[in-house]
Amino acid sequence: MKKKFQNSKTETIVYFICSLAGLLLVWQLAVSFTSLQKVMPSPFVVLGFVGESLTQKIGGKILPLHILASLKRVFVGYFLACIIGIPLGILMGCSKTGKAIVKPIFELLRPIPGLAWIPLAILWFGIGETSKYFIICDSAIVSIILNAYAGASQVDQTLVGAARMLGAKPAQIFLYITLPASVPQIFAGLQVGLSSSWMAVIAAEMIRANEGAGWIITTGMESGNTVQILAGMISIGLVGLLLASLLRLIERGLCSWNIQGR
Repeated sequence: MKKKFQNSKTETIVYFICSLAGLLLVWQLAVSFTSLQKVMPSPFVVLGFVGESLTQKIGGKILPLHILASLKRVFVGYFLACIIGIPLGILMGCSKTGKAIVKPIFELLRPIPGLAWIPLAILWFGIGETSKYFIICDSAIVSIILNAYAGASQVDQTLVGAARMLGAKPAQIFLYITLPASVPQIFAGLQVGLSSSWMAVIAAEMIRANEGAGWIITTGMESGNTVQILAGMISIGLVGLLLASLLRLIERGLCSWNIQGR
């Protein structure tokens, strides 16, 4: 019975609630009994501001609309990273020729952080939405390529050889052996890429935007409004948590046979 409880969703929810309550308690004690109260508002003040922002406008829009603006940017840039990064990673893992052509270029560009591309993105695409999509895509694509490459290159060659002996064609080997075996690693890259996308969109919106979670934080900084800054950060954290949980659910559905997807 104890083992069943430990593996249940109820335990996960209980631990999450307890950890969240613990965080709020430590925060409240810190602002109540230390000098932190001079620069940090109470968590209940911040949460109250978040609740009010659901109906009251911040810079002309309510909080959900700002979050939706950031989500749109994340989804576009992240989608571009996926449709480019996954095929490139699998190509490097499956083809010696593809690896010889793509990997040197990838290794050259890989150490350059996504935020370092911001000046060039502005010069190339201006300060509109296209530059933001580019920055988000560039930030997410590295982990997606790396994990797709790792998954495709670590396929059990015994299975591949057996399939060839049975007369399987290259396309069949890819669809029924290589791709399924690569899926867990690909999802690991998608999780990291999603986190990178959120970091990138906040940075992009801080540079130039008139809406979005990053814009909320920037305007809060410019006006000295700590409550607004923390409200923006909390909103980002909650939405990021929901997206990561959704991605894990999809992974469990597609990788139910794999222990990594449970």
